Amino acid sequence: MKTVLATQEVSIPEGVTVSVKSRKVTVTGPRGELVKDFKHLNLELLTSAKAVTVKIWFAQRKQVACVRTVCAHISNMIVGVTRGFMYKMRFVYSHFPINVTLNGNTVEIRNFLGEKRVRKVELCDGVEYVRSSTVKDQIELSGNDLSLVSLTAAKIQQTTNVRHKDLRKFLDGIYVSEKGAMAEEE
Repeated sequence: MKTVLATQEVSIPEGVTVSVKSRKVTVTGPRGELVKDFKHLNLELLTSAKAVTVKIWFAQRKQVACVRTVCAHISNMIVGVTRGFMYKMRFVYSHFPINVTLNGNTVEIRNFLGEKRVRKVELCDGVEYVRSSTVKDQIELSGNDLSLVSLTAAKIQQTTNVRHKDLRKFLDGIYVSEKGAMAEEE
């Protein structure tokens, strides 16, 4: 059964501007600008001074679900340009200490399970890598685009997958310990 009209709104906070041109959303804020393309979805995107409205007409259930997804993407973009996102990752090892360094735009992971092989992960554009000074064996990935920050964290975690061993015993790796929006700077 088709839904005649499904609508949802995302409010725009002070200091953020959102513009839509042919389903290409541009969000500008104090931390920068993010652009996302929704041309693959048959939606109607309308902007006013205080809100972005997402509408879909005569849609099946799966297309109606896209309305909330697009609103979530837009609100994540708004949070990204105002506060930004941070993922904290901890090193877990039982015997061989994992050595992680930044070489240019590449994260290099050495001595994982005592292996000689150097694992390399490219940082996505706009993602900053910081080695935590207060907490031992922790790195912090931060940036404006949630999808790029989480993609970088996932790549780092997946390069340290233990293979051909008992996963209940070999728990070594680099895992996400904390994630979310950064605290507001006052």
